[in-house]
This record gives sequence, C-alpha cells and structure tokens, in this order.
Amino acid sequence: MLRVRQQIGCSEELVESCGKKGITVAMLDTGIAFHPDFDRRIIDFKDFVNGKRGRYDDSGHGTHVAGCLCGSGFLSNGRFKGIAPYSRLVVGKVLDYKGDGVIENMAEGIRWVLAMQRAYDIRILNISIGMGENMEKDRMDKLLALVDQAWNAGLVVVCAAGNMGPKPMSISPLGARKQVITVGCHEGGYFGNREQLCENYSGRGPSPYAMKKPDLVAPGTDIVSCNAGIERRGRFYRNAYVTKSGTSMATPIISGGAALLLQKYPQYTNLQVKQRLQYTATDLNEPWNKQGWGMVNIARLLR
Repeated sequence: MLRVRQQIGCSEELVESCGKKGITVAMLDTGIAFHPDFDRRIIDFKDFVNGKRGRYDDSGHGTHVAGCLCGSGFLSNGRFKGIAPYSRLVVGKVLDYKGDGVIENMAEGIRWVLAMQRAYDIRILNISIGMGENMEKDRMDKLLALVDQAWNAGLVVVCAAGNMGPKPMSISPLGARKQVITVGCHEGGYFGNREQLCENYSGRGPSPYAMKKPDLVAPGTDIVSCNAGIERRGRFYRNAYVTKSGTSMATPIISGGAALLLQKYPQYTNLQVKQRLQYTATDLNEPWNKQGWGMVNIARLLR
C-alpha cells in the first residue's frame, strides 16, 4: 500500500488535514478477521452465509479489501496503511470461503446496510465483488434495483469492474449501473511492460446502462494489505500482511478517497463525491472503456 499511496498522491499530511473523525463505510464481502490494524473501528458485523455471530473471514478477501480501505498500518509502522485509516467499518459477510455467493445473500446484505444507514451514519458502500452475467434475469434485476436504491438513499456506492476483461462490455453487472462509481485496475506504468497486470483483465466498458464505464481506475496489482491468516506468537505477530491482485483491491482505494473527502467535506452528496473524484482524476491517455476518467488523484481530490 505504500507505493499505492505514493502513486495517487495520498500523503500523510493530506490524510491528517481531513481530521481524525473517520466516516462509516459499509463493506459487503467475505467477512473480516481480527487484526490489530483495525483496532476498534469495526462497529458491526453480520454473517449472511453461515449465520455465525462472531466476526470472521474464512477467505481472506474481505480482510485484505478492508486493509486497503482503512487499515492503520500499525503492524508495519505505517508502511501498509490504507487510504482512510480513521474510517469505521460495518461489514456484511455475503460470500463464502471460496469467494462465491448467491444473489439472495447479496440482496440481504444491501437491505441490512440500508436498515443500519441512519443508526451508524453510513456514507459509503464498498462492493469489491465481480458477478457474471449468467444469473437468472429476474433475480439479477431485483438485486440491481437494490443497488440503485442504495445510491438513491444517499450512499456513495463503489463497485468493482470485475476481472473478466479485456473484451468490451465485460464489466460486472453491479458495476455496470449508471449511478454507482465503477472501479477498474490500472498501474499507470509502474510495472513497465510486465505481464499479468490487473489492468489487462480489468472489466471494460461500455455497459448496458451507461456508455461511459468504468468511472475511474486505481492500482490493483500486487497490493500488500491485511492478512486474515495472521498469527499471534506472544507479543509478536506473523504473516500480518499478504499480496493480492484484482479490481477488488482497486475498489477500496476509491472508497478510501471518498471517505477522506467526506471527512473533510461532510456536507457533500454522493453525486458531488462522484463528480469530484472524476474531475480530479489523472488522465492516463488510455481508451475510455479501459480507464474512464483516469487514475484517482488524492492530492487533487483534497486540495
């Protein structure tokens, strides 16, 4: 995460200029593990897959995503700190240990977030989940209507473009919606001509609902973040961090940027947040269906 923060201009000074009163972000994923980098900022957890009460993450995906968004970097002396380290989390487990899920669990998760929105003052909904098109149309339509409902309720809904690219119209259905902020991967040339970059399989636009998709891109290759498999040995920890790649990792970077913006300007609406993210992005001179408005630029966003 250190190189990601450097790439997008997310300096320590800018983060601190937003104050220490973090906003609340809801996250629907594989769950979240106990990790010192989240200290006491996990304010609620609900399991829609197995019905367990205690919080957990049997996949590791959700914990990694959460670290990208708001890990404090405590165990790395700040090196692997997330974008918005003061944010609080409300986490719904909607995917199983393989990262698979059913539409009904996802729908229940969104309804839960909407029900808890006022109680926890939730401002952002992060969905780092790619879904295929081979779902029953009526069921998918109901889920997409819930995504729209979340946006219309004032939430900044941030969705992954998915990893089914590079063909046109390969964006995940959740990210294809017109209003949501759809996030693809791009490294901005950081790795040169290296193969197996996330940007090469990031979902591409357009979408059936909006000609201009994705909205933004962020780094998503070899991202180091919190590991659900962390082990405690006395006063010390092992395997605190792990490397993952995908649009799932790029998505919380945008959510983190939105969280910082709302810390600084809490009066902003979700539409204002989206527009400011778009208008301050760095143009990478790539086709629109690959980069959208460009790479998120936290320095411009907050200044």
